Amino acid sequence: MDFSDIERILALVREHDLAEFEMEREGLKVRIRKGGAPTFHVQAPQIAAAVMPPALPPAQLAATSATSASRAEPEESLELAVVKSPIVGTFYRCPEPGAASFVEIGQRVKKDQVLCIIEAMKLMNEITSEYDGEIASVYVENGKPVQYGERLFAIKTTDEHR
Repeated sequence: MDFSDIERILALVREHDLAEFEMEREGLKVRIRKGGAPTFHVQAPQIAAAVMPPALPPAQLAATSATSASRAEPEESLELAVVKSPIVGTFYRCPEPGAASFVEIGQRVKKDQVLCIIEAMKLMNEITSEYDGEIASVYVENGKPVQYGERLFAIKTTDEHR
């Protein structure tokens, strides 16, 4: 893995607004975690480094993300798809109080599977997955209000699941 590979990973993390990313391949481990000032660690059997990414203006960040996405290697195409709220309302992880959640972190989901309900004006709207994959993150707490376009879930997808 060279510096351009790390730059592509950073661009994808920024593009998908991820709080944390970790990858391990052939004895090389890359872990990226955001929290205040993000720190990025790369560990290999004989190499350990921590680097701070340069702050990029939004226009340059968008250009970098688009460029890196076009250069992504197809054999390693692991992506996090973000499911966003299509409406303003109240987020519910389960069909009724006391019931099990529709999905949990680490659970495999299929396209069109119900992920949650958003209540808007006394109507219950089922939010379904657009992807096959695995739930990587849940961004909203049960019973909390959500805005249009707010992140609800991150789903790990691969080419074989699209």
